Amino acid sequence: MNASYQFDEVARLPLPGDNCAVAIRPLNAGTVIYYEGHALTLDYTVMEGHRFAVKAIAPGEELLSWELPFGVATLAIQPGQYVINEAVLDALSVRQLDFALPAEPNFTDQIPPYALDEANFQPAPASPAYSDTRTFMGYRRSENRGVGTRNHVVLLGTTSRTGSFVKQLAARLQGELKNYPHIDGIVPAAHTEGGTEKPNNLDLLLRTLAGFMVNPNVGAVLVVDYGIEPVTNKMVEAYSREYNYPIDEVLHKFMSLQGGFEENLAKGEAMVREWLPTVNAMQRTPESISHLKIGLQCGGSDAFSGISANPLLGWISEELVRYGGSASLAETDELIGAEPYVLSKVRNVETARKFMELLERFKERTAWHGSSAEGNPSGGNKYRGLYNIYLKSIGAARKKDPTTRLDYATEYGELMKDGGGFYFMDSPGNDLESIAGQVAAGCNMIFFTTGNGSITNFPYVPTVKVVTTTNRFQLLSNDMDVNAGQYLEGTSMDELGKEVFELTIQIASGQRSVGEKAGHAQVQIWRNWRQNDASQLEKLLHAPAPTGEPIEIQEEGAATASPIQFSFTRQHDGRSSDSIGLILPTSLCAGQVANMITQQLNKQGAGQPVISRYVALAHTEGCGNSGGQAEQLHARTMIGYVTHPMVKHCLLLEHGCEKTHNDYMRHQMDEMGVDASRLGFASIQLDGGITKVTQKVVAWFAGQLAADGEAEKETVGLEGLRIGIMSDGPISDEAGEQLAKLTKMVAGAGGLVVVPENSGLLSTAAYRNPIFATSNVRPSIAYGEHVRCNGFHIMETPTEHWVETVTGLAATGVEIMIALVGNRPMQTHPFVPMLQIASEPAMLQNYDNDLDLLLMGDANAWTEQILKRIKQTIEHAYTPRLYQQGNVDFQLTRGFLGVSL
Repeated sequence: MNASYQFDEVARLPLPGDNCAVAIRPLNAGTVIYYEGHALTLDYTVMEGHRFAVKAIAPGEELLSWELPFGVATLAIQPGQYVINEAVLDALSVRQLDFALPAEPNFTDQIPPYALDEANFQPAPASPAYSDTRTFMGYRRSENRGVGTRNHVVLLGTTSRTGSFVKQLAARLQGELKNYPHIDGIVPAAHTEGGTEKPNNLDLLLRTLAGFMVNPNVGAVLVVDYGIEPVTNKMVEAYSREYNYPIDEVLHKFMSLQGGFEENLAKGEAMVREWLPTVNAMQRTPESISHLKIGLQCGGSDAFSGISANPLLGWISEELVRYGGSASLAETDELIGAEPYVLSKVRNVETARKFMELLERFKERTAWHGSSAEGNPSGGNKYRGLYNIYLKSIGAARKKDPTTRLDYATEYGELMKDGGGFYFMDSPGNDLESIAGQVAAGCNMIFFTTGNGSITNFPYVPTVKVVTTTNRFQLLSNDMDVNAGQYLEGTSMDELGKEVFELTIQIASGQRSVGEKAGHAQVQIWRNWRQNDASQLEKLLHAPAPTGEPIEIQEEGAATASPIQFSFTRQHDGRSSDSIGLILPTSLCAGQVANMITQQLNKQGAGQPVISRYVALAHTEGCGNSGGQAEQLHARTMIGYVTHPMVKHCLLLEHGCEKTHNDYMRHQMDEMGVDASRLGFASIQLDGGITKVTQKVVAWFAGQLAADGEAEKETVGLEGLRIGIMSDGPISDEAGEQLAKLTKMVAGAGGLVVVPENSGLLSTAAYRNPIFATSNVRPSIAYGEHVRCNGFHIMETPTEHWVETVTGLAATGVEIMIALVGNRPMQTHPFVPMLQIASEPAMLQNYDNDLDLLLMGDANAWTEQILKRIKQTIEHAYTPRLYQQGNVDFQLTRGFLGVSL
């Protein structure tokens, strides 16, 4: 017998004029629903958050939610029929579902484009201001900087090259906090940007870094560079002064790293320690809430985001603006389709025009990369009922209350003005990239709505997380601050709004948010985009794929094989130099949780000596970036690590709402013929939050270790080596010749040698001429591709970035990397050892404690010296120096066509 319900028991209609309803729980096919005196029978199982028709919709007629169109019917749709488009059918096809889906879509994603009618534009009045004010306990800075809700010491890397330095420096100083109770934290702000020549996001990056420095939550800031990057301290300071950022009104220093890594850490530590008494002396005082500037964000959105959580933020924002405060709406591509709503009340036509210009600019930029801004919704969004960008945008725009006037449309990171108001700030839909812009603009609190339960936090601005449904709040109660699902169950928006507004004042006054208690945070600035027009698009879209076959090398002049033997362990029907327990986050939002779990496992010594150590590969991709080539590149590289010979056991950790979720990765592995049966899978959101997913991951590794047998040792010659060779800076003829000799010895013996395409070695005659039989040599493997046939390979490298190159190179399956450095030692890999070698005496003077081998004397002996160091490293008698010191980083490239969405 089919179940039957009254409409309000199982569904919601966002506004009375809608012709599609949202299921608030899963509803089986055949369910009968009584709506406005009629009985509707569902033709298919409707997932929670998905839609079904409540009125007859003819072909060509618009589908409506919030009384705005999100698509056009392609078939006649009767009341009770599941409403679904092609994108959702595709997204659900890779999920493991136990019910049938419709055979074909019944609507298409198409709405009429919005045009701003400037001739008939009418400026809107602001909402009436409150005559009184309320106060919170904040940190009063200078008049130009405003009032902070927190008091942090921030360690800011100017570019990605100093990211690992500021992380290590912050770690060294954490023990000091117990002596300084009025300092909320000593935190690193490490990011991915500024590490390549002539970045297209240069102005944006400088504006963001300047804004990071003067944010009112900063008590002191140390800004760190090497002085040779494409973006330097001098450039940040010059930009700040040119555009009147009040950097002299915040305690700060600019530090350029010179000499060894450990030496610089000691210098940085001394600088920060001098500040701590001064920063600790800063006290909270009663301040008007007109000084609150809140950033409005949504992530892991679902069909209820626009019904409960986002309207709640709209209520909070309207209330704050009437008290003289400020609120910032962002995520440009997540407002496409919602233009009529956003621009229904605007301060002036200039603001409306700027808003439309920012949308058009965003669309143009994504088109240069072969993508569409309308392609923003992630697999998690679609799974939870956001079928397309129009539906997502209409709900996202509800963070602006219908009564609120849009006062300003601003650039990413542009400083907010005095006097309060409601802002729109240009940014991608990528949560972390968007939040960074709001922090740079001056926001001292972030409000983050989520349907799936996103756990995003920023290091020095408190994040208040608002979840859309009670069920999801109960599942993730340790990681969420507010249950907006109460509105779905009958609590009025006014009642809920007043309750959350009081919480806002408490958190602004120092009460820690749930995210702050969890102790993890991430920073990501709007990532650089590679194209500034479409001139290269067709060429890049149709570039030939590498064959995967080894490159033929010259036999003439082949070097005599070395007698050195290497000890390996048998693992997964092969040999390996190490046994890593790998936690592989499928997207950026799972990265910090993966780090926390590996720290716990390593501290416990779990599985030793079978597992030498646990590693998490936290990165910045998998959500909010374009699909196509960039998504394929991401999946291919991840699978390269899944199949890496050094990985004993591997678990994939998803956030739960990303594009590259666990089911997506399973599907990609199936397509590539990779056996996923030995892997573990866990989900931060679906497994119940950070604490519960940690327990699950720890238990999974324990189960795998319990089933392991005793490891067997095997001794082999050069044929057992898998090495990557790369270079940075000048290459002497002697170094080129000896690395060519090493390459021919290993590849000729049956081992593996991989050189990245962007290495200067390949254009150096001393290396190139002895190796290549022909002048026309193309890459044999793609970036991050697992090598299936030993020999000599060149890896495609659609990046100039050192760490991105290392990340792709390690994924090919190499077990040790030789880095010839001519400028300065660079960041190392989280688990594949990197030996940093140099042949210039000046390098020894400056970096003696960072280099692993200085090639001096008779050049003919260099190859044997390198092999001996390789043997010591593979057999764990030697650990590369910069790895020991913590100069470690990991970063995926987006290639030529990746762009933030």
